[in-house]
Amino acid sequence: MVTNMILWGVVFAVAVIVELATFQLVSIWFAAGALGAFIAAAAGLEFMPQLIIFTVVSALLLCVSRPLLRKLRVKEIAPTGYEDDIGRVATVTEEINAAKDTGRVKIGGVSWKARTEDGSMLPAGSTVRVTRISGTTAFVASEQIQ
Repeated sequence: MVTNMILWGVVFAVAVIVELATFQLVSIWFAAGALGAFIAAAAGLEFMPQLIIFTVVSALLLCVSRPLLRKLRVKEIAPTGYEDDIGRVATVTEEINAAKDTGRVKIGGVSWKARTEDGSMLPAGSTVRVTRISGTTAFVASEQIQ
């Protein structure tokens, strides 16, 4: 009986640790099942009823909660903002010059540190297209837009 309690306690602990490490709801049902089996072991039931309780509780919680969680999950991740700026037209507000470590562009009213993709220089007032954003730096195509 004590051995079975230790077994179910270990199963519970491992399932909780895996759940806390992933936050993906991969083992929470097994933790609940192990808790039920632990209680059954503490009540003096044999191993087979403990195993049945573990299986039934885990399967029941999985079958009931999984459809509910699928309805609640976010279907599509909305852009956080900067993704929308990629491909947009920007105005160079400070000369982009890699040698001098200078360069700023304005994208939709927001000022960004800027670099050209190929390291070339662009004068202030140029109109360019944003190709990517890395951290706080907007990378732009080296050719100006007319």
